[in-house]
Amino acid sequence: MKTKLFLVLLLITHFSFAQDKLITKTGTITFEASVPSFEEVKAKNSGVSCVINTKTGEIASLALLKGFRFKVALMEEHFNENYVESDKFPKATFKGKIENFDLSKITTTATNYTIKGKLELHGKAKDISIIAKIKKGKDGIEIVSDFTVNTDDFDIEIPSVVSKKVTKKVNVRFEFALN
Repeated sequence: MKTKLFLVLLLITHFSFAQDKLITKTGTITFEASVPSFEEVKAKNSGVSCVINTKTGEIASLALLKGFRFKVALMEEHFNENYVESDKFPKATFKGKIENFDLSKITTTATNYTIKGKLELHGKAKDISIIAKIKKGKDGIEIVSDFTVNTDDFDIEIPSVVSKKVTKKVNVRFEFALN
């Protein structure tokens, strides 16, 4: 009897703590480094993980760099081998906090929130601050943001041969549906 009571209490404790986190493993990050009049330099990764602590507003995300897909296979190869060196630096991570986050105040209307934290890419870390739209979704919450990252901040070199075809100011968009 004591064992059964202990197991029930253990399960209740586990589920009460689990409710403090929302997670996805199928978030998307899209980036574009195109320059007008040249071939599109754009990729998408649909296997991005993200977790939010609903009590504190802390947020963390992880994207495997080899998960980015390009229209042109050769671009994907150059991205992994020459730009982000994904064998040496296999992932990009973000750890931060959503300012003034209160799960009880999230509605079906998207509201702007500031997210501050540290983006780590290519072995370099940079503090960033972005604006994200957050709203209640079908099963949890949805977060969407568009922001710009500078390749120089992460020591990502763009060879002079293609420097006029690829911008150093990379537009990034993430979309997460967490539950």
